[in-house]
Amino acid sequence: MKNISGNTGGLKAGAVRRIENLYNHRIPPESVISPELAGEICSISAETRRQIGLLVARSGKIARVIVGDNQKILLPDTSEYRTPPGRLKGLRCIHTHLNDETLTRDDLTDLTLLRLDMMAAITATREGKPEQMHIAHILPSSEASQPHRILDPVDPMDPQVDCAGMIRAIEDELSQHQATREVTEGKERAVLVSVTTASRARAQASLTELRELARSSGIEVLDTIVQHRKKINPRFLMGTGKLEELTIHAMQTGATLIVFDQELNPSQMRSITDQIEFRVLDRTQLILDIFAQRAQSREGKIQVELAQLKYLLPRLVFKNTAMSRLTGGIGGRGPGETKLEINRRRVRDRITRLEKALGNVKKQRKQQKARRAKRGLPVISIIGYTNAGKSTLLNTLTHSQVLAESRLFATLDPSSRRLKFPKDTEVIITDTVGFIQDLPKELRVAFRATLEELENADLLLHVIDASNPDCLRQMQSVHGILQDLGLDRIPVLNVLNKQDRVDAGTMEVLAAKTNGIAITATKAQTLHPLIEKMEQVIAGEAPGPDFSWPSDEAAMEINPLLTDTGRVL
Repeated sequence: MKNISGNTGGLKAGAVRRIENLYNHRIPPESVISPELAGEICSISAETRRQIGLLVARSGKIARVIVGDNQKILLPDTSEYRTPPGRLKGLRCIHTHLNDETLTRDDLTDLTLLRLDMMAAITATREGKPEQMHIAHILPSSEASQPHRILDPVDPMDPQVDCAGMIRAIEDELSQHQATREVTEGKERAVLVSVTTASRARAQASLTELRELARSSGIEVLDTIVQHRKKINPRFLMGTGKLEELTIHAMQTGATLIVFDQELNPSQMRSITDQIEFRVLDRTQLILDIFAQRAQSREGKIQVELAQLKYLLPRLVFKNTAMSRLTGGIGGRGPGETKLEINRRRVRDRITRLEKALGNVKKQRKQQKARRAKRGLPVISIIGYTNAGKSTLLNTLTHSQVLAESRLFATLDPSSRRLKFPKDTEVIITDTVGFIQDLPKELRVAFRATLEELENADLLLHVIDASNPDCLRQMQSVHGILQDLGLDRIPVLNVLNKQDRVDAGTMEVLAAKTNGIAITATKAQTLHPLIEKMEQVIAGEAPGPDFSWPSDEAAMEINPLLTDTGRVL
């Protein structure tokens, strides 16, 4: 029996033979369908009261015959037909309609998502005679309001449509658009998506941060989309209709991946990637990727790999059937391990080895701390939200050349330098990895060895980007991480950086609310009050800073002031 896809249950033997014989037909490449074949599929549809569909290759060979019900057909998997950039699938779909209807939304969605050469629907009378053929094809231009074009109905017995010529013209235009989209060779292009129940302002702030994360990872952001929902869909985050719209929009804009602002659990990741053919990342994967790019030291590389593997382990599921093949050899009892189980075991073994290596790192750090304690040098650690200006402050204070760039997580490995105060007091000042809201728990665990460096600090300099309208929420994120690490007992001196980007009135309010010292990290002359305060705290001439962290109400009270300045990032 030749392969027939779809709803074949209950068909009579004679109808099955007629459907199988459809494979024997050949269509001229320049024709959408031959008159004989159009008459045959309409006759079978009228007899069975089911839609009959054909997937036709460009050579005119019938690649797949599909049987639906009286309302629709479901297209089978076509993953063996690869779709390179600037090209179509190489298949066109032709099927019957029994209810005298034009192309449906499902037809047009399949056309766009599968990048079919063409979608055609032939209306059939109750007597099985072809009436009209409705044809649609993809529109190459992303500027069009719809991703497809529907042609005027034609006579299926004499369509007068140059099928091969039309497909060549569409692909030529697709190739031209693809060429204009190539901004940088090998550069990823993404659509950023946030599906949230939070307020619009909060969602927009988070999405702005995701855009900066993407830029820091070397991704070109083509568009950002926010969908507000009363309740998050537990399977797809958004509804399936919105997911289809998102996919079509990503295809129109020339994106190579979709990045979600929310962390996707393993089930959601599988469900979404089963629905669409795009690569999908979430916020956690993006942060892990940035850390992998930035890690330079052996310790940093160990920590990043450990975090990546712990994130990957529960998501180690593949859609291909190769993972279900048995690997038990001749003479072995039972089926043996599947490839998926072997991969999981290898990941678990690698995690164990990395955790042992990280344990050795902790021992080395304890030895370093012991030697430092013998010298009796106080330690000041610079902490803060990523891209707040920590490395820039370290460079200006100690005349160093630590990498400092205006992007998130520009530096990952901690740096330590000596600093001598005007009264000849000498301290060690350390720059640490930046914090971020919703820091992945895998990273918190992996970087605990690095962050434990803060335990012996005599003072924490909390650098705050005063020009950021969300700076108080960023402060709360930093404080939450300090609490998780048990470090909130250490004195904290708040440093309001980038005062040159905020008007004096707003800076005065911020300084009063946060008990902070205003500076511009790139200008050494603005650091004198900070240096004086640091020296007083270290020398015991002034009590450690007593600071209460701002509440959500305080953050909302200050944010409008920052937004009205017109200088926000």
